[in-house]
Amino acid sequence: MIETERLQLKEINENHVEDIFKIRSNEVINQYVQRNSPKNNYDALQFILTIKERTKDNQSFYWGISFKDQSNLIGTICLYNFSEDRKVAEVGYELLPDYHRQGIMSEALKAVVDFAFDDLYLQEMVAMTNKFNENSKGLLLKYDFVLEEGREDEGFPDNLVFSLKK
Repeated sequence: MIETERLQLKEINENHVEDIFKIRSNEVINQYVQRNSPKNNYDALQFILTIKERTKDNQSFYWGISFKDQSNLIGTICLYNFSEDRKVAEVGYELLPDYHRQGIMSEALKAVVDFAFDDLYLQEMVAMTNKFNENSKGLLLKYDFVLEEGREDEGFPDNLVFSLKK
């Protein structure tokens, strides 16, 4: 678990099925993300079990975001898609729209950037975001991620690629 001033970034488990369903099936979030959204709690549970499997062997790190005094998740943030030498990883995040523009993802991203560079000794983090997702682009630029002109997110022509080197 990672704690910030207001937040807990915690392991996701079977108790979070309804939260994960709510987050991953949210229409506002999904207008910028191409994925198979869960149709029901069973789909959300399958996703959680997949995540648990991937985090068990550190293939990825995946946290649910909640306020310190609450158990429900309002978003997620993860490190995944590690390079073979484990020096580069991709960061991904999502937050329920009710919580946008409150500095929540900013606080979570800062904590994960620190974790990635200080604990995992990454040399670089990469983030892909939809070219129309102004909130996400602004967040990445705030933390000194640089737009990689000409670099493409293969298969996702609407995405921009940002990177942050240690």
